[in-house]
Amino acid sequence: MPAAERRTPRRLDRRARGAGVEALAQRELAAAGLRPLDANVAFRGGELDLVMLDRDRDGDVVVFVEVRYRGDAGHGGGAESVDFRKRRRLERAARLFLHRHGLDEAHCRFDVVEAGGDAAAPRLHWIRDAFRAGE
Repeated sequence: MPAAERRTPRRLDRRARGAGVEALAQRELAAAGLRPLDANVAFRGGELDLVMLDRDRDGDVVVFVEVRYRGDAGHGGGAESVDFRKRRRLERAARLFLHRHGLDEAHCRFDVVEAGGDAAAPRLHWIRDAFRAGE
């Protein structure tokens, strides 16, 4: 059976909801001064939800943003779901992204945007520097 036929409406709804929440997060971060560079960048073993550029006192910083939606907090918050294994996958994908774009020496950080509540109008909570590579 082709993959398109295996997709259930629930899976499509989940994917559409995720895309909507990521788009909202990107708009909010852009309003806070970050510049979008890329989105939904897939590598073998990992995907980067949002890649943005921030400016701090040391210059440009490439920001890898993981967007996590939770309809309710019954299973913990979005940031809690970024466990050790997920962090390692994000770090690997970030290294590949930086290398692909000739940014091997760039300063970077990992942020998490937690989204909760109604998927049509979620509450967002931005956690800057949520974790560091190698932690």
